[in-house]
Amino acid sequence: MQLSTQEATSAGIFSASKRHRAPDAFDVLEQFGCNVVVRRTHEIYLHDEPTEFCWKIITGCARTVQLMEDGRRQVSEFHWPGDLLGMDDLETYYSDAEAVTDITLRRYPRRVVEAQANNHAPLALWLRTMTLAHLRCARRQIALLGRKTAVEKIASFLLEMDRRFAPVDGRLVELPMSRMDIADYLGLSIETVCRNLTHLQREGTVAILRSGVELRNRDALLEIACGTWS
Repeated sequence: MQLSTQEATSAGIFSASKRHRAPDAFDVLEQFGCNVVVRRTHEIYLHDEPTEFCWKIITGCARTVQLMEDGRRQVSEFHWPGDLLGMDDLETYYSDAEAVTDITLRRYPRRVVEAQANNHAPLALWLRTMTLAHLRCARRQIALLGRKTAVEKIASFLLEMDRRFAPVDGRLVELPMSRMDIADYLGLSIETVCRNLTHLQREGTVAILRSGVELRNRDALLEIACGTWS
């Protein structure tokens, strides 16, 4: 794993991202944490490694990835500032975690987090909330992969990215991941992703820009995602 580490002296980076936690829930762990920077495309941890640490994302984007028996890759989830990695695995990590962009994380020993949660109700509640959020995401992904057409999957993905980030200008959704990442997340080929994005652009529903995708007609995109378009 290629990364750089700072001991817990730069709380400013940590405090900049509190989007997903109850107030002060993680403060009890600060004396045990350190900042870690992982460069783009490098791994944070690997499948089957012992779950010695958990990681809270401060800035950047990560992906969790599993390899199927035939070598195909499945991106199971994208992770963003405020998300926690490696806490809902058992004795070993279930998947690889990789940096989509340069990423800063706060790393904590798992055994310390578990011990503190036993004695700190806000932390225990926050961990429970994050676990339920991951479960909800997994259920949504099952429905997405199993029941939707290619264009419905892509429309659903764009709306999910829009919902998560509430773009400042109201229209542009930044997508730091590659088209291959999106394809492996949606269970499609990269050609299918590109072809359907081009179709949505030709229909005037979206505009594909260098910095992301501009949502020009959310109502139409929602109809496509729900399978009610014609």
